[in-house]
Amino acid sequence: MAIHQYNYQACDVEGKIQEGQINAENEQEVVTNLQNQQLIPLKIEQQPETVNLFQRQSIKNKDVIDFTNGLCTLIEAQVPLDKALGLLEGITEKQVVRELIENLRRDVKEGKSLAEALQTRPEIFSRMYINMVHAGEEGGILEQLLPKLANFLTSAEEAKRNIISSMIYPFILFVVGIGSVILLLVYVVPSFATLFEDMGSNIPSSAAFLLAMSDWLKTYGWSLIFIPILIWYGWKQLDTTPERRLQRDKMILSIPLLGNLILEAESSRFCRTLGSLLGAGIPLLKGLYITKGVMENQVLTEGLNRIEEAVRSGVGLGKSLVNEKIFPVLLAQLVIVGEESGRTATILDKLAENFDKSVKQQTSSLVALLEPLLILILGVVVGAIVITMLSAIFSINDMQY
Repeated sequence: MAIHQYNYQACDVEGKIQEGQINAENEQEVVTNLQNQQLIPLKIEQQPETVNLFQRQSIKNKDVIDFTNGLCTLIEAQVPLDKALGLLEGITEKQVVRELIENLRRDVKEGKSLAEALQTRPEIFSRMYINMVHAGEEGGILEQLLPKLANFLTSAEEAKRNIISSMIYPFILFVVGIGSVILLLVYVVPSFATLFEDMGSNIPSSAAFLLAMSDWLKTYGWSLIFIPILIWYGWKQLDTTPERRLQRDKMILSIPLLGNLILEAESSRFCRTLGSLLGAGIPLLKGLYITKGVMENQVLTEGLNRIEEAVRSGVGLGKSLVNEKIFPVLLAQLVIVGEESGRTATILDKLAENFDKSVKQQTSSLVALLEPLLILILGVVVGAIVITMLSAIFSINDMQY
């Protein structure tokens, strides 16, 4: 429930009328607060709330990370959970986050666990987040899991920012290239049509094709703005059922270069999450169950379901990974070594770092390759248009002579 502001009139023990404002969830809470101050409420009115659409706030990943880091610090300092949430509420500046923390604190005070309170807000906290908090509360090791969760969220957000920043220049280059080709077809190519008409000759088929494309763009070019919308809608349709999602993710993993990049990124997420859980004392089966909630690719999630069942039946984790053949071979082999030496969590953490480095290197290489590739494609397209039109003019001149 949200916090509202109320105006009140109340009478004290001496009969004097007092007026003021108070923040509360409802009128009953206002009455209780006034009675605790030895005041008799006479009139209570809720202030109308104004909403500025231009200042509408939302909870972002950074807000969740800040909340997790703050809660982690207080829990490690042995501050009780409800008091820790109260302290966080007092130091948070963003109104929407403050309301979220207040709602969580209220749920905790009513007897819910933190995981149960988080579970009612799935649009903010991921299944992995909720499961890790639940595992920490259940095992009494929340102060150990929260730092690992905070580090995981921070690493994931940093990787996301790096990828986005790396793709800014290629994206701008792509948009400028497409715009240049469209402007060339719409404003430059039509000038050749007049020239061909004046010559009174038949237009070569290649030039006729470009002129027809130019006419189409001038008449129906506005429809191109719907292409991104159709692509987005088609992509969403692939996520409507588990079967479609599985087919989509299989297709993604089969794409050269990109598929391997995604596999290593998912492998890093798997190693980091499971390593953190095992290092904090979470049992393997519980850790695998939580780790499934971290994976974004449905193919790997289905594979982890089978791996979990194999481990439940007594097969080792490393052997199960080898049999499933969905993760890189190096991961499975090193997990076997880790199980034999009793250092599975340490090896998983090390593997996560190695996969992260590999993903960064591959991303940098792909971006470095993408920039000259876009320039080359743009040059070829523009050059083809110019050469086609000039060749048409020269061929007509040759026929006339």
